[in-house]
Amino acid sequence: MIGSTKPLAAPLHPPYPSGRRLAPPSCAPDSSPALTPAVERPGQSQSDGAPPPPRPDEVASSLALRASPQLNRWSRSRALRSNRRPGLESALSSSSAASVTKTSRPEDAAVAVEDGEDDDVCVETDAAGGKAIYIVSDGTGWTAEHSVNAALGQFEHCFVDRGCAVNTHLFSMIDNMDRLLEVIKQAAKEGALVLYTLADPSMAESTKKACDFWGVPSTDVLRPTVEAIASHMGVAPSGIPRSSPSRQGQLTEDYFRRIDAIDFTIKQDDGALPQNLNRADIVLVGVSRTGKTPLSIYLAQKGYKVANVPVVMGVDLPKTLFEINQDKVFGLTINPVVLQAIRKTRAKALGFGDGYQSNYAEMDHVRQELLHANQIFAQHPMWPVIAVTGRAIEETAAVVVRILQDRIQKYSMPRISKRY
Repeated sequence: MIGSTKPLAAPLHPPYPSGRRLAPPSCAPDSSPALTPAVERPGQSQSDGAPPPPRPDEVASSLALRASPQLNRWSRSRALRSNRRPGLESALSSSSAASVTKTSRPEDAAVAVEDGEDDDVCVETDAAGGKAIYIVSDGTGWTAEHSVNAALGQFEHCFVDRGCAVNTHLFSMIDNMDRLLEVIKQAAKEGALVLYTLADPSMAESTKKACDFWGVPSTDVLRPTVEAIASHMGVAPSGIPRSSPSRQGQLTEDYFRRIDAIDFTIKQDDGALPQNLNRADIVLVGVSRTGKTPLSIYLAQKGYKVANVPVVMGVDLPKTLFEINQDKVFGLTINPVVLQAIRKTRAKALGFGDGYQSNYAEMDHVRQELLHANQIFAQHPMWPVIAVTGRAIEETAAVVVRILQDRIQKYSMPRISKRY
């Protein structure tokens, strides 16, 4: 038996229509197959085809789970903001333990679930009414979540400005079989797709068998990549999650490198300490509000020492900027209309009202600053110029890193100012 659970009287078999449980009166009719067969009670045979009437304690339990409409709305909104299924945490916390057990079935696996009141817990569907995708991870879920978001980006109807009939729900730190099977059980109840990244091979295999047994579509996001790398390197993976206690407290060289990069980047923000530009891995140049600082911090978390230098009309750029290796200098530009809107918002955030006399957010001044920056970029053709309009920080960072790595690897680069 995988996992630590109570011994069960009988293993769970695939649900059949005759063994369906009735949902509580407060739940809408459930068209999905039941997950557990009805329990045969003393003095009653299941051959009559009718499920047993609910016991008084079952009715009281289901009523106790109900809350006021205001509390339900608040809880649902809070859960949606945290990217979790509304009401599922309470269902999981009150549900009974479950485990995967070996049986004599052809699949060589069966899922045994101790019958309890959790089968009658009704979870409300999202307001969007879309199909559910369960993201299951034994760590933070960052890898799986970003992989799913990247995949959803391939579907036009899932863009931000359009309605997407998909609701993603992240279940992180799933490190034991009981919690894992409860999530899969809930996925079967809602007809959800399960995408998982589980480092432990036994957990991943049990997830696959449980999903196959309950008819839940599933995909192991991490396993194909791990197997490909293992085959390429000729080394077997450890199968230990990054969040495992055995890996905690180990300060690697990469950790100290990233900490040093973040410390350097913060000190070099907004043109400070120009004498240290030669120590930077990346130098960003651009007018105010082109996103130099957040881009610098993001790249620093990746381990790059980043300095950013603002372009201001009437102020000369530091001489050290032109003395360092020009391969690591990058220019940033932006659409003037977008830049004006950002600067107006910035001025209001600083408390400058309409009566404040400044040309900081005036369109003529914005265009002049951008023209001045473009002239500087044209004078230095080795600086790649990246347009940040409509780009996320991650996208801009990906362009910067790709160009930097190409130059480090001595790939051919055109000696003209190129915009990205």
